[in-house]
Amino acid sequence: MLMEVGLQTKKLKVIGLIPTRLGSTRLPAKALLPIGNLPLIIHTYRRAKLSKLLDDVVICCDNQQTIKVAKKFNAKCVLTSIHHKNGGERIAEYVQKQKIKYDLILDIQGDEPLISPYHIDDLIRFHKNNFDADIILPTLKVKSPGNQNLIKVVTNKKKEVMYLSRSTIPFDFKNTNKYFKKHLSIISFKPNALIKFSQTKETFLEKIEGIELLRALEIGLKMKSIELKGDSFSVDEHEDYLRAKDAMKKDLFYKKYK
Repeated sequence: MLMEVGLQTKKLKVIGLIPTRLGSTRLPAKALLPIGNLPLIIHTYRRAKLSKLLDDVVICCDNQQTIKVAKKFNAKCVLTSIHHKNGGERIAEYVQKQKIKYDLILDIQGDEPLISPYHIDDLIRFHKNNFDADIILPTLKVKSPGNQNLIKVVTNKKKEVMYLSRSTIPFDFKNTNKYFKKHLSIISFKPNALIKFSQTKETFLEKIEGIELLRALEIGLKMKSIELKGDSFSVDEHEDYLRAKDAMKKDLFYKKYK
């Protein structure tokens, strides 16, 4: 009980890390594609910087081209190995090299140029109040879950994540389900959980689905979920890129940092 009270009053030290690589097969070099007057990755960085609860934000990349672009736009950026299989492994490399100790590590995917700073802060608050969880995965409601790029999430009544899939889950056999939960591409890790995840080999279900967080479930890490309101989407294909360019023209946060 004393520990819980302490957590409620303690100011957590939280860093937001943005993993990115240029080797995307569906949309090559998408991190550097222009949206308005900025590269996609810089939108993600500057929106994360609008968070009130992040102490720092750093881009973790795998190439000198991104380093140069980040420097041009005064964004913190570090070079990491080209051999990482996913973003979690990439940011874990950065965390292990730092002398500064953080209470929470936020994995903010670099391909979400419309990510909301409010979502970031809501996620941090939820993890602070649910510190028994190793990982917190936020979700958004979606009515049309057919796109395989959307990771669907199933939770129990304790808000614990039971499974993630590219398939439509739960399967709406009786046609009564009004919405599904899609994975929003920001994840809150306890540092030890992130390191354990990164040091474990790719697991059976992770290989099948192509979803890195299934590794966390398979090795027994406790993952909870918070359902957020609003919208955001990953830029995975050219159609997503065009949609992001159009949406950015009307975006309120963009006006604050462009």
